[in-house]
Amino acid sequence: MKAKSIITVFIACCLTTVSCNKFGDTNIDPTRSSDLDPSLQLTNTQLRFSGDLESNEKVHLCLTMPIVQHVGGIWANRWGQMYIYNRQYLSSLWDFAYRSGVVNMVSAVERTANDPEQSNLNAVCRIMKVYEFARLTDMYGDIPYSEAGKAYIDRVTRPKFDRQEDIYNDFFTELKAAAEQLDPSKDQVRGDLFYKGDIESWKKFANSLRLRYAMRLVKINPEKARQEAAAAFEAGVFTSNADICLLHHEDIQNTYADMRGNGLSAAIGQSEVLPRVSRTLVEQLQSTNDPRMPHFLRYYIDIINRPFDRIDITEQVKAQIGYYGVKPTDYIWDDWLNPMKIQLPNGKTIEIVNNDQKVQLANFLIRNNAPFLHMTYAEVSFLLAEASVRWGGNWGGTAATHYANGMRASIKHLSLYPGGPNIEDQQINTFIQGNSLIPGREIELINKQLWITFLMNGTEAFANWRRTGFPALTPGLTGESTTNQIPRRLEYPINETEQNRANVAPAIEALGPGGDTWTNRVWWDKP
Repeated sequence: MKAKSIITVFIACCLTTVSCNKFGDTNIDPTRSSDLDPSLQLTNTQLRFSGDLESNEKVHLCLTMPIVQHVGGIWANRWGQMYIYNRQYLSSLWDFAYRSGVVNMVSAVERTANDPEQSNLNAVCRIMKVYEFARLTDMYGDIPYSEAGKAYIDRVTRPKFDRQEDIYNDFFTELKAAAEQLDPSKDQVRGDLFYKGDIESWKKFANSLRLRYAMRLVKINPEKARQEAAAAFEAGVFTSNADICLLHHEDIQNTYADMRGNGLSAAIGQSEVLPRVSRTLVEQLQSTNDPRMPHFLRYYIDIINRPFDRIDITEQVKAQIGYYGVKPTDYIWDDWLNPMKIQLPNGKTIEIVNNDQKVQLANFLIRNNAPFLHMTYAEVSFLLAEASVRWGGNWGGTAATHYANGMRASIKHLSLYPGGPNIEDQQINTFIQGNSLIPGREIELINKQLWITFLMNGTEAFANWRRTGFPALTPGLTGESTTNQIPRRLEYPINETEQNRANVAPAIEALGPGGDTWTNRVWWDKP
């Protein structure tokens, strides 16, 4: 289902958003509908997750993508790349999610509970609710969960904070129950932008999410991680790229109100200077002769506010300097490169300056209609490969088999992007044969490939890096850095710490010495 087919529904549904952390009369608004169609709330939540420009700009472009050293170099990257403190940006996901996805999914689950005519819709909304909350708790730690989003329903205006461990336990319960509740013989799910109401696909998505969250616990509770991962696998996870959970966006330049296009693409495209690819990623692709390298990495002559009119000069520049990424410590204007002359295909000779010699993300990755990949078969394969290494046993194949499946699937899903490459099988086979697992380094190699797979999904890349420590990142410390450590979470908003002080206090205390800082760790992020 394309986003534009539901734009009028989306606009109507936007009127329902209520924040669980905006207390007082604004949280119990008698002018808002008490009888919304839950399927429209589902549509709204799915679209906003990757279509909202403000949250994707701050959380992905400004913070998590540069933190994990996928991109860097421009002013907008400095907060995450060089660890420059900005409380507003650290609060942005909280403010966005609680006033939109959380309140809508809590409401939709409540509206459909115990209704046999909406059993499948209820199950889908339960899964989506877990997915929405998981991004929040992974980024912040302990959060309002059991009482969140219930200001209108139960008049809870100052929700308690639940422990992340308890939240995760409920995730596993909810995903299991929701997957078992789904029944193709029952109601058709309307308004679903992910799978168009396909019940079997939603079952696989629920089980695959359960696998993802199980593997978050490999350090803090390895036995629980093993049990939940095994149960998720037995229940049925993704088995091919046909199972991928993604949202197809429209070829429309997003605004802060129109969310039909890809929000991250809009954030990148509106930058006066577009982000450059980090040298860390460039070196990883080079060291393994990755066939994605010439497709991911391109050189362009920038045209302000017209990213898709840029002139591609990749072959001419690459012939002289190869692929030149920006260092984690550098802005684009640092590490100065002298001008060079190149000849364009039309025969014209031009001078290429420093900025044009720092490699960029290819156009197909940042198009307005680029899909947002919520969860892929490649990720599932890599997680199963890791599970095989950690625990042995039967995971449907050996670690080597799952690892190879993950690399193949990750490369193949580039063809899902409009204008993306369809890399030949022979190239993929050569890559896989040249990059087999090395005894003693299996988990490192698996998660380096997963790090590449998470390109364009900064929050998941950030979560998986914290979970595993791979790739090993050298901190991008400069004289501007406000901490000497790579950040590991986001801080609670000021309005939460002030207006919900009694409930947030235990959560801050649980973070340990220093309290609510972005260098402290969430519960599952064990050193």
